[in-house]
Amino acid sequence: MDRRTFLSFVGSLAGATCTGLLVGCRGHQFGHVIQGGQPDLVGSHAAGAEVFNPLVEEAVAKLLERNCVVYQEVTYQGAEELPAPRSICFVGVENKSIEELGDFKDQIYQQIDTLLVQSQVFQPISRRMMDAALRETRLRPDALLIPENMRMFAGVLEQQGQPLHFLLYATITSGTTVRNASEQRDYLLTLEMINVQTGAYDKQSAEISKGYHKTRAGKFLHYNPLKSLS
Repeated sequence: MDRRTFLSFVGSLAGATCTGLLVGCRGHQFGHVIQGGQPDLVGSHAAGAEVFNPLVEEAVAKLLERNCVVYQEVTYQGAEELPAPRSICFVGVENKSIEELGDFKDQIYQQIDTLLVQSQVFQPISRRMMDAALRETRLRPDALLIPENMRMFAGVLEQQGQPLHFLLYATITSGTTVRNASEQRDYLLTLEMINVQTGAYDKQSAEISKGYHKTRAGKFLHYNPLKSLS
């Protein structure tokens, strides 16, 4: 091998190595841990953590703020009255959006349930107890709103030492606006809380809009802040 051929071979090998380092080899995957304070990865084709995390935090915060002083039950009779958290059964997350939730459905449930536990405004009923009560009554979650079914379901929970005050439903919807090769999708998370005794309900929601574009210029073409100044 002459010197020119050797240098050409080395150059080609180095170029292939650099390309492999930059774009990765086919069949390989690389990962890294997201540190605190770093932004979530923004999904290119559907909603992800960048949408669902803030939706859950805002909707639950609104629900807790509205209900923290609406109703209190006294459990200690004496010089000092201590309010007890009201029991709430978080029935589940219903997806009515255009996108599949995949593994985010269970994660959204756990996030909402954890925030309710930490708030001490409500005393959430364990999901395992809820599932057991649904199996025993042979009811579907959407059938609990029928008064007779609700009484039956509440009775089973009371037998387990879990008196029921509220049912909570979460629903995710979306609305899509299309303009040429770009789309805007508005995601809405709604929390609906129903009083088991009275049937009264409270509803709180949070919304996030996200743009999807076929080209990098799409964002600046449709969402350029300078356009509002013209």
